[in-house]
Amino acid sequence: MTLHLYDTETREPRPFTPLVPGVASIYLCGATVQGEPHIGHVRSGVAFDVLRRWLLAQGLDVRFIRNVTDIDDKILRKAEEAGRPWWEWAATYERAFTDAYRHLNVLPPSAEPRATGHITQMVELMQRLLDAGCAYAEGGDVYFDVRGFPDYGRLSGHRLEDVHQGESAGEFKRDPRDFTLWKAEKQGEPSWPTPWGRGRPGWHLECSAMATAYLGESFDIHCGGMDLVFPHHENERAQSRGAGDGFARTWLHNGWVTMGGEKMSKSLGNVLSIPNVLTQVRPQELRYYLGSAHYRSILEYSESALQDAAAAFRKIEAFVRRVDDRVGPVGVGVWPEQFAAALDDDLGVPAALAVLHGTVTEGNRALESGDHAAAAACASSVRAMTGILGVDPLDERWSADGAGADAGPATAALDSLIVEQLEMRTRARAEKDWAVADEVRDRLAAAGIEVTDTPEGPEWALRADGTDSRGAS
Repeated sequence: MTLHLYDTETREPRPFTPLVPGVASIYLCGATVQGEPHIGHVRSGVAFDVLRRWLLAQGLDVRFIRNVTDIDDKILRKAEEAGRPWWEWAATYERAFTDAYRHLNVLPPSAEPRATGHITQMVELMQRLLDAGCAYAEGGDVYFDVRGFPDYGRLSGHRLEDVHQGESAGEFKRDPRDFTLWKAEKQGEPSWPTPWGRGRPGWHLECSAMATAYLGESFDIHCGGMDLVFPHHENERAQSRGAGDGFARTWLHNGWVTMGGEKMSKSLGNVLSIPNVLTQVRPQELRYYLGSAHYRSILEYSESALQDAAAAFRKIEAFVRRVDDRVGPVGVGVWPEQFAAALDDDLGVPAALAVLHGTVTEGNRALESGDHAAAAACASSVRAMTGILGVDPLDERWSADGAGADAGPATAALDSLIVEQLEMRTRARAEKDWAVADEVRDRLAAAGIEVTDTPEGPEWALRADGTDSRGAS
């Protein structure tokens, strides 16, 4: 099956065919580094990391650009309120985002350009827009003339008469629907020289200049959160096409993380920072949670949903580690065809996870019956699938990460001890020795271990915090 991706512009799934054979070019709108990253910020990083890993697995050379917006109204305002230099403020939170991506095993981008490092490319783009009659300069400001681009609104579906840019009208703006490409210098703000006077870039201009600087005038995929469709991506598309660039051939947008039905944002005060969440679950469990829903769906956050996802991941982890302990080292095998079909269908991770968990169940049964060859084959297939999803339980990145570095070995040791007890209980139950069976269960309960009997065999969980769960057969 050919990979199909849902294109926001055409509003339908389209087969993915790289512009350049053997090469996939992707641009992801990265962070505006104004503050601590929360789980809503990094969902796009996780979602499109799966896309990148899947393309790499197909043998493509993936050129993946993720930018950093390091100059912005919010950055300037927050730095001023804190009495800090704007550049220091931006650098501080750029590092915080880098750490968050690293904790969640998001592959580093091929390049990570900063807006302030690409002023020359922005000036060149503005000049092309002025020459094409799609922009005008007044009083040191430069604006995009929305009415001069007939295709405006195609990406978002907005009608021109309904457009509201969400920015101030501007003293020299001819039409409130026009958007700012360049802001004239203001006292106390950083500025750069241009033919139209000193100033700083508008948000939309930055990404068009950086995307084409690294990927060329046309490239395969532009990614970002659904909140960026309008005005940011609509304006990117308009200014790039207005200048004569083909720009993005496919647009992908991930859904929000919500809390209480509202988009997670700093303004709502309902943020969950990455460092805080990582005190509740391990990095691989948080990644599993953020990547478990379809990337285009809304992910409604709750502590119980987070813990359920952590428990689901630990069942996968426990199976792989048991095979590794009992049968021998587990290599990376091949994924089932159903798994590939699920991902080829617009990155259908929920369907792919169903295949993954089915393989775990099959492997547990094989291990219980003593069919070590079948169990090993299932475990290697599980490693292949979890590797694509970025959560391979045996990936050395998890044990090398300072956040929860000892969790994997400790978990495996605890699981090994508990599995012995549960196997004793299973034998006792088979022999109808209920006294021994009850004694084992009571001993585990006294240690804070809750046992649940399932069709796949007994499972255990730590009752103290509800965050640990293991399959035991």
